[in-house]
Amino acid sequence: FQDVVGQGHVAGTLKNALASGQVAHAFLFTGPRGVGKTTCARILAKILNCENRTPEFEACNECSSCKSFNESASFNIIELDAASNNSVEHIRALTEQVRFQPQQGKYKVFIIDEVHMLSNQAFNAFLKTLEEPPPYAIFILATTEKHKIIPTILSRCQIFDFRRITVADTVAHLKSICAQEHIEAEEDALHIIAQKADGALRDALSIFDRITSGAGRKITYDAVIENLNVLDYDYFFQITDALLAEDAASTMNHFDEILRKGFDPEVFILGLAEHLRNVLVCKDSATLGLLEVGENLRERYKQQAALAPSSFLLTAMNLANDCDINFKMARHKRLHVEMALLKMCHIGRAVKGAELEKKTPDLRGTAAPAVEKRPEQPVIQAISSHATPPPTIAPPASSVRELSNAQILTSKDMVDVRKGLRQGSMKLESIPMKLDAFDQLVEEEEIHRASLESRLTLENARTEWHAYAAMLESNLVRIALTNAELRLEDKLLKAIVGTTIEQNNVKGEMARLMEILRKRLHDNALKIEVILDEQKKAEQEQQQAARVVRPLTNREKLDKMRESNPMVEELIRRFDLKSGEG
Repeated sequence: FQDVVGQGHVAGTLKNALASGQVAHAFLFTGPRGVGKTTCARILAKILNCENRTPEFEACNECSSCKSFNESASFNIIELDAASNNSVEHIRALTEQVRFQPQQGKYKVFIIDEVHMLSNQAFNAFLKTLEEPPPYAIFILATTEKHKIIPTILSRCQIFDFRRITVADTVAHLKSICAQEHIEAEEDALHIIAQKADGALRDALSIFDRITSGAGRKITYDAVIENLNVLDYDYFFQITDALLAEDAASTMNHFDEILRKGFDPEVFILGLAEHLRNVLVCKDSATLGLLEVGENLRERYKQQAALAPSSFLLTAMNLANDCDINFKMARHKRLHVEMALLKMCHIGRAVKGAELEKKTPDLRGTAAPAVEKRPEQPVIQAISSHATPPPTIAPPASSVRELSNAQILTSKDMVDVRKGLRQGSMKLESIPMKLDAFDQLVEEEEIHRASLESRLTLENARTEWHAYAAMLESNLVRIALTNAELRLEDKLLKAIVGTTIEQNNVKGEMARLMEILRKRLHDNALKIEVILDEQKKAEQEQQQAARVVRPLTNREKLDKMRESNPMVEELIRRFDLKSGEG
């Protein structure tokens, strides 16, 4: 068990069970792939039949049982791969072997790998043996998907959850291998291997073997990233520096260089998001342990974290995450990523603008010293005052332009100013504002005055009515609105329809239609009434009745055929035919 990496909780529990002699008859090892489930199962099977266990309850590797296990010649340990042996027949063959006692040692151990692949019938066949096993039989089940195993099996097993191997444990194990094999390896290179393995030590060892086959006895960081086709950390540091400096050109050039080297844009945006996350966790010493990189990179992350504001990092991570989510739907992948990078370049300006807006002083209720006031005119101390002084003349534009940038109206001030101008109860001299804000206010005031002039005419109402009908998706409602006859009487717009169905369809749209017409015709007093024209309704009913075709009799059908084809008469004469009606 001392060779098991990252599963100390499992090894400790099994050792205690061996020490106390209370070994369960069924174990279930569950967890991600490549974390040591089958390895622990074999170690446990070896120790159970060892004749001379060490004081640490490890196998001695000297007795006949250990030697036969090491030579893969043990008859007491039976392994079954449930992925390829998942039928009832395979389980029945297994249960047949359970009946025979071990030839050597105390226990007969059955290791079933990928047990979740068994069929339901196989599970049921295995359940009886698991319920009443012989005292010498021990079952060790291994799976990556515990939820697929039926509850009756789970309830009869001791369950051990295997954890994903951390990067630190993987690097430590690879270092021990390098020491044993006399291989020189850079720590950053081992970290790349561990991160690429994603918690699976088996994958890490496979990658390590592949790299040593090509790189020999010296494993470098450059050799690893080239062999694994991993994007270099330097690119992410350089791009982040460019984003902080708001250097869009450098950012785009770095991204172009990455694409020219054959890397996928999605791989880049995922790597950038992870890099920003690593920079963010370096800003607080309490979260520094979440950074799983070598010491050299750790220092670089700390240096960059000192230069990057948290607001920038959070916003950039959000943009990178949105880019990744929408990447598969984007038709122009490169442009999609470039747009995200350009947005990240301008995060600093947006943050500075927000901070400036927060620092803008609240100037409501104070007079502006920058504008000269006339002595004969009273100064209003508060915008919300109910007093109504006589109207005053606004100061010239040059006086307004001389205001400082800090004297900007907030959004609430703009609303109060607009109300004051409409009521004529305030003076412009008492309100500091920039020229742009004043121009915008004047424009809104002109729009408001124009809205006071009603555009309500029959022609305008008919135009807006048909424009609204054209936007509807329902053909029935659109036809009902189009066929309606409009009449305007003062502020009442009458819509005359010919059927009850059209009346109901128009009434269903009347609330929304009235709101739009009032807004576009600048008349809030407009009302709409839907009227059913009884005369038109009667005419339509008569037209429908006239269109109803009475079925023809056989005699009438024959007459029609005679009119359309003269040869029918000759056919009747030759064969002496008669109609069905006699």
